[in-house]
Amino acid sequence: MLILLPPSEGKQPASNGSPFNPDELQFPELNPHRHELLDALAEVSGAEDALAVLGVGKSLVSEVTRNIELHTEPAAAAHTVYTGVLFEALGYERLDAAARARADSSILVISALWGAVGFADRIPAYRLSMSVKLPGIGKLASWWKPKLAPVLQERAGDSLVVDCRSSTYAAAWVPPAANTVSVSVFQLRGGVRKVVSHFAKHTRGELASHLLTRGTAVTTPEELLAAARERWEAELVPGTARKAHQLNIILPEDHAFRAVGN
Repeated sequence: MLILLPPSEGKQPASNGSPFNPDELQFPELNPHRHELLDALAEVSGAEDALAVLGVGKSLVSEVTRNIELHTEPAAAAHTVYTGVLFEALGYERLDAAARARADSSILVISALWGAVGFADRIPAYRLSMSVKLPGIGKLASWWKPKLAPVLQERAGDSLVVDCRSSTYAAAWVPPAANTVSVSVFQLRGGVRKVVSHFAKHTRGELASHLLTRGTAVTTPEELLAAARERWEAELVPGTARKAHQLNIILPEDHAFRAVGN
């Protein structure tokens, strides 16, 4: 099983420690592309129009400034750098040792800067979205797509791919439809299903945690549906030759967040 996650836009910088080592990241064949982006990002982040190019506000000046020296910034495991609703709901720090090992081996975060990183890969905090168009590079999702395809296709093989990415990051790599399930989340409102965003991130994080902790691995879309139904109302929309299967999780009208850790 391979679980694909989007990164959080906000990152938690490491307070100390050594810089990242590109040779220790998963997919070292992507390192030439990573170095190209690191250089391009550093140049953009030092320019007068950095905030406009990167699509961020003045409150994030310090994060943009950090982009200039990422080679020397302290690094930490990706699961501590990425924060936000999805990652809080997944709760890596609350997993037992066996579930953490499964997370390290099965989760890939699709990243605008790194292409793809594993949960245990050491990276610095950075500010760059897949929707950004960098000078000399272009739109990052399009730039990464041909570079990620052969690498991630080999990694996925015939495994079930559980795709929890947002559309922005899903555009950077399209896994094989036959063994891929995208995860959508709806909530009932007045008896009608409505697409949700905040709850969707939280629920995808909970689904990832559930898959890591339940003990029995899922290997098919049907087994994924059965696993989801252990926690939620869910349905599976079969895929086609070109379109992945879709797991729909339907939250009740009175759904509310559970406190983290409960």
